[in-house]
Order: sequence, then C-alpha cells, then structure tokens
Amino acid sequence: MSQADADAKTSDRRGATLDRELALYRDLVQPPSTYRDGFTWTAVIGALFCGLLMFPGAIYLGLMAGVGLNAAATWVTVIVFSEVTRRAMRPMRKEEMVILLMVAGSMIGGSAFMPGGPFGQLIYRQFLVTSDAVKDAGLYGGFPSWYAPAPDSAAITGRTFLHSGWLIPIALLLFMTVIGFIKNFTLGYALFRLTSDVEKLPFPMAPVGAQGVMALCEGEKGERTWRWTAFSIGTVLGLAFGVISVGVPAVSSAFLAKPILILPIPWFDLTRVTESILPATATGLILDLGLVLSGFVMPFWAVIGAACSVGMTFILNPILYHSGILTSWRPGMDTINTNIANSIDFYFSTTIGVALGVAACSIFQTIRQLRKSLRENRVQRASGGAEAARRSIWDVPAGRGDWSLRLCFAGYFAAAGAVVAVCKVLVPEFPLFFLIAFAFFYTPLTSYLNARINGIAGQHIDIPFVREAFILLSPAKGVAPWIAPIPVENYGGMASGFRTIELTGTRFTSQVKAWCLTTPLIFVLSFVFWSFLWKDAPIPSDLYPYAQKMWDLSARQTMIMWSATTGGEGTVTLFERSFHPTFIGFGFAASALLFTVLSLFGLPTMLIYGVARGVGVGMPHGIILELFGALLARYYFHRKFGQKPFLQTAPILLAGYFVGTGLIGMASVALRLVTAAISMAPF
Repeated sequence: MSQADADAKTSDRRGATLDRELALYRDLVQPPSTYRDGFTWTAVIGALFCGLLMFPGAIYLGLMAGVGLNAAATWVTVIVFSEVTRRAMRPMRKEEMVILLMVAGSMIGGSAFMPGGPFGQLIYRQFLVTSDAVKDAGLYGGFPSWYAPAPDSAAITGRTFLHSGWLIPIALLLFMTVIGFIKNFTLGYALFRLTSDVEKLPFPMAPVGAQGVMALCEGEKGERTWRWTAFSIGTVLGLAFGVISVGVPAVSSAFLAKPILILPIPWFDLTRVTESILPATATGLILDLGLVLSGFVMPFWAVIGAACSVGMTFILNPILYHSGILTSWRPGMDTINTNIANSIDFYFSTTIGVALGVAACSIFQTIRQLRKSLRENRVQRASGGAEAARRSIWDVPAGRGDWSLRLCFAGYFAAAGAVVAVCKVLVPEFPLFFLIAFAFFYTPLTSYLNARINGIAGQHIDIPFVREAFILLSPAKGVAPWIAPIPVENYGGMASGFRTIELTGTRFTSQVKAWCLTTPLIFVLSFVFWSFLWKDAPIPSDLYPYAQKMWDLSARQTMIMWSATTGGEGTVTLFERSFHPTFIGFGFAASALLFTVLSLFGLPTMLIYGVARGVGVGMPHGIILELFGALLARYYFHRKFGQKPFLQTAPILLAGYFVGTGLIGMASVALRLVTAAISMAPF
C-alpha cells in the first residue's frame, strides 16, 4: 500500500468519526423517490387567507414579544387552512402544505426583530433616523433622502407612507426585492446543490418543517400515528405557555396604557443583581419554553459549544475588567448597556477574529470534502462499469424540479451587476472595484459559509465586517456607504429551504411559482397593515416592549461602526475605540486552534460552530434554557426512547409548540386590533 493510500484511509477513519453526528441527522428523514407540484389553487387561496388574517397578527406579535412568533404564525396558517379544506372535502396533500408553509413564511416575512414584509424595514428606518443613538452620534438629519425622509418631515411626524418623501425609498426597496428573488433561486439553489447533494450535510432544522407537514397530513386522514401524537402534545404545550407569555400582555394592552407582563419581555435581567460577583458580565434569563424544545432539536455539540462560549464570559469578563481591558463598564448598567460597553472594549474585535477563523476552517473542510467526494466518484466509475462511468457527483434525482447551474451563474451575474450599477449611482465616491468584489466574491463566499453552518448545526453565520472594512478603506464618507444596498446579502439560508422541500417530495419549481404570487401581494398588504399600526401609535413605544428594547440596542451597536466615517477631524469615534487588531488576532488564533484540536482528536466539528455562535453574544439569557433542553434530551429522553426515534420526534414537537403559541397569540392580537380600530373610528 502506498503512503498516499495510507493517508487517505487515515483521513477517512478520522472523517468517519468526525462526521458520525452529521450522518445521524442526515438520515433522520429520507427524501421520497417521487416528487409532485405543490403550487395549486389551494396554495393561492391559502396565500390570500394568510395575508388577510394572519399577517397583521404576526406584525404585532413580533413587535410585542419577538422570539419565534413569526414561525408560530406560519404554522397557524397551515393548520387552520388545512382544517378549512378538510371540511370542504378537499384534504390538502403534503406538497401543497409545504408550499403553503413557505407562502405563509414569505407573506409574514422578516424576523422577530423586524417583522412584517418590506414596509417593516421602512418603519425601522423612521425609528432609526429619529433615535437617541443617532442623535448621540451626531447623525441627526444626515441621512440621504433615498433612505428615509428627513426626521422633521411630515412623512415621519405625521406617521404616514402617503407622502412624496417615501417614493424613492419604496422604489429602491421594490428593486432590491426583485433582485433578491433572482439571487435566491440562482445562488441559493447552487449552494443547496453543493452542500446537500455533494457534501451530504444533514440540515438538522429541515425536518422541523418536513415532519410537521407529515404529521398534519396524517391528522387529516384520521390516522393517529406517533407523528400526530407528538404534534398534539407540542400544541398543548404551546397553548399553555402562549396564554402566559402572549395572551395576557396582548389582551391587557387593548385596555391599558401598558401591557401586563407575567413574564418579562424580552428577558429577566439579573445584571445589576450579580454585578458585585460578576462585574462587567450580563446575566439574565429568557423565560421561553420554546428554547427548551429547540434544545431537543439542535445538534447536541452545537449547543454545548455555544454554552461553553457564553459561559466563558463568566470567567473572562471579570478578569478583563480587573485587568483594565473592560474599562467602559460601570456598576448599575443593565444587560443592553453592559453588552455595548463590552463590545467597544473587547468583543467587537474578538468576534471578528473568531468568525474569520471559522470561515478559514470551513473553507478547509469544504476542500477536503470535495476531494473525498471526487475520489469516491472515481472509484465508483472504475468499478461500476459503463453506467457508473456516466454518473457525476452533480447528478440530481429525476422529477425534483431542478434547473441548470449555467442558468444560475448567468442569472446571478446579471442581478449582481445591476446592484453594482445602482450602488455606484447612489454613492459615486465608492470605488467600483470594491463593489465588484462584494458582488462576485464576498456575497457568494459568505452565503456558502452560512449554507454550510445551516447544514451542519442549523445556525446562521456570516463572515463579519468585511463589508465594513472595505467601506473604511474607501474614500466615501458620511452615512451613505453604510446604508447603500451594497451587494453583501447572505443567501445561504435558501439551502435549508430547498432541503425541506426535498424531504416532502415537492418539486422545486413550486417555490418559484409561489414567490411570483406572494411578492406583489405582500407589498400591498405590508403597506396597509403597517400604515394602520403606525397611525394607531408610535413604533416602537410602551405597547411594543420587545421592539422598544431590541431596536434601541441594535441602533446603539450600529452607531459603533457608522461613526468611523462620520466623526469630525480630531474626534475619537466609537469605531476607533472598538477596533483592536490584537484582539482580532487572538480570536482568529483561538478558533483555528480549537478546530485543529477537534480534528486531531476526532471530536465533533459542530462544537466549533457552536463556539462561534456564542462568542460576542455576551449574554447567557437564551442559551441557559436551550442547554437545559439539550442535556435533558441527551441524558434522559435518548435513553428512554432511543436516540434516533427521539430525534425524529423532537422537530414535530417543536412544530406543534409553534402552532399552540400562535393560536393563542392570534386570538389575543385580533382583540387588540379590533380595539385599536374602534378607538380610531370617528364616531
């Protein structure tokens, strides 16, 4: 045996140990052998149902409570509409259900931080240009008109979109939405082919949607299998928790100036209580049962890595404080101010280094995996005869609805080029070379890395601050380069969406058709409902405690970067106070060293992705219950029910929980919106 063969076998043995958990999650649900179109008239009517009945509630829930309620709203749409169709003697197929689930997700749009379609972004902009963070940074009134109207404009003071000041921002938003569609189904699809078809990554969160849909289908047919039982248990848990966390605050806000909060939103802050023992350390707890259930679903070592990373702040922060590194923190600061102070002094730079290290490690892993796949393909061709010789690692299952990768390259090139041209018009002083680098190098690379961590650990990650570094190197000054639609989007999440569709046997072309329906519809409904809520009360305000805290935190963290090009001569900006090359090097070395150690000892690679997720978070508030769920699953439920059976059940339990929470939330929000409409009536 040659030395090369021996090295290959050693690498394969190490890779087999390393990827054991990846293979387990990959095999939880097997894709079917046949695929069907899920975009039918049922999906069309379902989109209208979701937009008219669920969309306003999802906006309100996101503003008030955040944390996962948009996902709840999508499941509520599917389960309610499936009951309607069943009573109409037209039960929905699973392919129709999964497209409806994605239609509902795109209709509701955004995230818990910024829910509710494209006009939700404009609502955040009106907050940002008038925020205290912007005033403190000296940027009040310094935003260009293509981003948002002036803070003293009638468009903002009158809380209305029916003003000429919003015309250019809305047109630009529409243009970027169309560009986003092209990039999603070109670059996003190509990344799915690479990470799922070639690398065979598990995508652990994909079975949440796939198995939830299967459970609903069984329920419609009158079957009572383990899937339906798990879904029902999760729904009951969601109903019970939803009354406490969402129902009481939403209903009370209809009659009181401030809602009654049984559980603190977004978290229970203990920073001031523990500051004498743990100085410069944010402590607290997010009281959300959904985090425990998420711990059941997430890969164990990814959760452990994040917990170790966040837990290290309990040891590291006091040491850094007493060493004179965390100098911005003062006793009496809450979680938000502690997090901002620590970011300025240490974590801003360290996070950059850790993420860059993870990026380098991911690229190394990918190259190794591709070489392994190509080597295995050559062996199969050599030993499998003429038919195997024609087989390629890029082959796709028949009938799945795939399209040409050449079309993907051409479409992405055209879309990226259009964005480059628009950015050059909006910010003429920004170098064209930098824009081309963003469009054709940075965006594909960061999208790939995000697709890969989605495939491995079900988490989101970017290569951070590359965009910011290019802006700082450019001659462009002011706030314009930071808010221009520079092509640095991340389309890696599409890979997980394609995997979910594949597991349910739905043709990929169904999703393209659904997008063509939902995009114009969401623009109209987003305008109508956001206009209504904004006219009813300022956003954010005491009525929306989650948005009030989190939007302020985001604005203050954003100003750290933006101050780098907006400060006057001789002024020490927040960025200059936060950027420490030594700490960047420390973060890069630490993540690279950890990856090397894990590889040498054959330990789970998910651990390092979990560590990257936890670094820079700076607070354990959400990790604690997620860790509890992961430990409970691994050391109790896995032993009681078996590892693979429980891992197959946990996503369905989580999907049912989303439905239960969403049902309570939607009923409560309906009462709140009716009350607001009556109070605005002229009689």
